[in-house]
Amino acid sequence: GHAPGGYSGPPPSVPPPAGWRPPVHLQPAPPRQLPPQDMVDLDAAEQRSQRVTYGFGAAAGVVLLVLLCLLCSRVIF
Repeated sequence: GHAPGGYSGPPPSVPPPAGWRPPVHLQPAPPRQLPPQDMVDLDAAEQRSQRVTYGFGAAAGVVLLVLLCLLCSRVIF
């Protein structure tokens, strides 16, 4: 048994008959062939984007360093 008013578990389920499948109305098209990748061009694009990222990071670092120096100079003087 189980405690009165407690959870008695999920309701019983009946498995579907063997071999049952939902009806198929449309057959999807076979997957298309992807175009070949130009690995040399991909590597060059990745290197360019890495340089841009490092450039923005360096510029942000310089701006933060200048701001820090300005703030410290105001505290000291």
